[in-house]
Amino acid sequence: MPKTSLQISLRRAERADIERLWTLIDVSVRELHADYYTPEQIDLALAEVYEVDTVLIDDGTYFLVEEDGEIVASGGWSKHATLCGGHNFARPADEVLDPATDAAKIRAFFVRPSHARRGLASLLLERCECEARAAGFQRMEMGATLSGVPFYAARGYVETDRTGVNLSSSETLAVVRMERSLTDSRP
Repeated sequence: MPKTSLQISLRRAERADIERLWTLIDVSVRELHADYYTPEQIDLALAEVYEVDTVLIDDGTYFLVEEDGEIVASGGWSKHATLCGGHNFARPADEVLDPATDAAKIRAFFVRPSHARRGLASLLLERCECEARAAGFQRMEMGATLSGVPFYAARGYVETDRTGVNLSSSETLAVVRMERSLTDSRP
């Protein structure tokens, strides 16, 4: 029997998508981070760091990819100073960035493991970079998880620093700060 083609769509996330986004985040992190972080780090990060960032949804800068109505990937960009983590990591003084001097932030990329390496994260990244560029930003930066570093490096992002997010136990979630100029041509 021949395979039928599936319908892929890219759209802005809405608050009505939050419950389904939580499901995507959980399955994505548990499987795609398993080779980079311990089970304890993953459990703690899911409880304390990863979340649906409603600031991005409200700003209209968070996107999702659906395949036949199922959310299979999500990601966004931010004009706020928070580098990584959800809205609980935002500080009261998390001011809007100045596109002339600051880098917009790539934020909260998650892919359903069954859909990894199909170009969905690239589709989301291109959309985010295009919108940030249209908003006047000349650079992008992020706090990439170890599992995301090869993906971002292949798209021209370079490592600028290694840091970590402290978890409630003595654990730390390693994060790699990466950036890319939006004025350079893509590698």
